[in-house]
Amino acid sequence: MPSFLRDIQAFYGTGERNERGQTLEEFLEEYDPGKYPAPSCTTDAVILEYPAGMSKNLEGLRILLVKRRNHPSIGFWALPGGFIQLREDLEDTARRELEEETGVAGIEMEQLATYGNCDRDPRNRVITTAYMALIPADSVKVRAGDDAADAVWCDVRLTRNGNESCERNGRKFLREECCLKLTNEERNLHMEVLVEHLWTSGWIREQYYRVMEPGFIAADHGAIMVQALVTIQERFEGKIL
Repeated sequence: MPSFLRDIQAFYGTGERNERGQTLEEFLEEYDPGKYPAPSCTTDAVILEYPAGMSKNLEGLRILLVKRRNHPSIGFWALPGGFIQLREDLEDTARRELEEETGVAGIEMEQLATYGNCDRDPRNRVITTAYMALIPADSVKVRAGDDAADAVWCDVRLTRNGNESCERNGRKFLREECCLKLTNEERNLHMEVLVEHLWTSGWIREQYYRVMEPGFIAADHGAIMVQALVTIQERFEGKIL
């Protein structure tokens, strides 16, 4: 098949032919994109709203959630996000999905992490790239759209219980349990998520966030939320991540 890209100049390398005597054009013409099973890619966005004078305990912080209108996890609350388009960069997907589902646009976002456990979505092998944003209170207007049945700000309360040493698969980690409480009195929402945070210390820091009790939060979105909150909290305290 022809190249996916219109301009392939950057991929000529040294200009040599390969072991089969093919030029880059000939290789691409013959290449089968179905040779390897292709996972689906999505983005999800943790949008945090902070009050004036926010303290290290994150008091007054709010998070933007959408209610899922369709399967899977229908009726549960989730982060705004969705599938990438074929000719779209990840950051553009994150911004487009956020605007389509909540009406929020034009904010600064940072790539947070990639979540790719094989059992995270029943539809397909879905890998998501999470983004986060921290914006001043009342700086954007929110409306539900696209496949979101509702979009709301929820008050956030994060409790971190740890640290303790533990061993997993013969390896040593530090561990803490993170309890995330999400409330919206207007919608009578009172949700709680329990997340396990494992990490190693040193120059190379291996860490994992895993949902232990999801509450009414879809998939692994509770873990993504906790990771964003821990990141903000530790930056506030001046720790190196």
